[in-house]
Amino acid sequence: MSIDFIMARRSIRRYTDDPISRDDLRKILEAAMAAPSSRDRKPWHFVVVTGREILKRLADAHPHGKMLAEAAAAVAVCGDTNTSPDYWVQDCSASTENILIAVAALGLGAVWLGCHPRKDRVDAIREVLNIPEDVGILSLISIGNPAEQKDPRTQYDEERVHQQSW
Repeated sequence: MSIDFIMARRSIRRYTDDPISRDDLRKILEAAMAAPSSRDRKPWHFVVVTGREILKRLADAHPHGKMLAEAAAAVAVCGDTNTSPDYWVQDCSASTENILIAVAALGLGAVWLGCHPRKDRVDAIREVLNIPEDVGILSLISIGNPAEQKDPRTQYDEERVHQQSW
């Protein structure tokens, strides 16, 4: 099995006008829900946005989310803090990474926009998407058909690898 698409995963912020198929969105969400979850609690919930008006509101709500206005879709990765108060962040982080890898494997582009723990970002996204107060908002992912290409890369750094102990 090749892991080349993992190295090809890059933050893509420019998109074409082409939509994303419902089938591809389903595959992306299936990958999200295949993530590991502490004690199998699966606290994640996903708000999928494809409506242009809401995408524009999200672009205004997130300080680094201007690309959302041109994206084909956005996914807000959320966690039920009652289901998993201690590990929703880790579980939703794994889910977010699975989304990014699935997007790359499908030939699409995406960028992870951090929300948690920034209260201003969480509050702004919560308001736009009407997310309940007991649900944490970890990330917002902008997804589309890439209008830019970036070379695959690795960021491997031998100096950050410690064998047997620090």
